Amino acid sequence: MSLAPTRMAAAALAGTVLAVLAPVGAHADEYAHKELASVKRYLSEYEDEERAIADGYARTDECVESPEGVMGYHYVDMDLIDRELDARRPEALVYQPDGYGGRELVAAEYIYVDEDQDVSTDDDRPSLFGQPFDGPNEPQTEGLPVNYTLHVWFWQKNPDGLFAAWNRAGTC
Repeated sequence: MSLAPTRMAAAALAGTVLAVLAPVGAHADEYAHKELASVKRYLSEYEDEERAIADGYARTDECVESPEGVMGYHYVDMDLIDRELDARRPEALVYQPDGYGGRELVAAEYIYVDEDQDVSTDDDRPSLFGQPFDGPNEPQTEGLPVNYTLHVWFWQKNPDGLFAAWNRAGTC
């Protein structure tokens, strides 16, 4: 008995499965791209810093930077920091100096509370836009619990990618 026809049949079946799955992956990427564009349009109202403050995002005067790059000024709505996610209502908005004495919106940051508050476990890692969150992280500031975070650089190009935590192209 020859195995050649069986191998050929297996190869043909594998090719068919890949051909069927390819559009699923492409469709998922297209869906994520459309969702990102929709959320960016929705959040664009916060390009007006005063609008963000009026909607409960607390202004800060600490511009976060490290040798890895810049994040910026985090305007956080502490009431949103929990175990729920809403792409249209990020827990933090990130601004950077605009070069004219003001600040410009550069990113949204999603913050999700770690259920067991143990940084050594990650069985509840969330994802958004098809992207897993970073973490779990020790509290970054007083009042925050152990959490997962996801930055989305909607308004500023990031050489390390749309979802990178730090942006080498940013400024404080």
